[in-house]
Amino acid sequence: MTRFSKANWLPRQLEERLRVVGEQFRLARLRRNLTIEQVAERAQCSRLTVAKLEKGLPTVSLGVVLRVLYALQLDEDILRLAQDDKLGRIIQDLELKDRKRASRK
Repeated sequence: MTRFSKANWLPRQLEERLRVVGEQFRLARLRRNLTIEQVAERAQCSRLTVAKLEKGLPTVSLGVVLRVLYALQLDEDILRLAQDDKLGRIIQDLELKDRKRASRK
């Protein structure tokens, strides 16, 4: 079990989402009929690291996640992160409503 520290602490909602993502990695690997060893070799990491990723542990680095996505031929999926930023667009639109006049020349 991972020791508690500020580095691996997450709110409960994020822990659950991370577990779901880990399960999605596991299912993607199994659909391709690959072992953990094969994915680890292709991603150039250890079997333990791939197992931690599939368990949804927060200590796996983003670089490893990218390499595993690449090993599973899912690396294009990383571009979907924060793609549809509804809140950011709303904030941006609110700031655009403050109209200013152009200077006279």
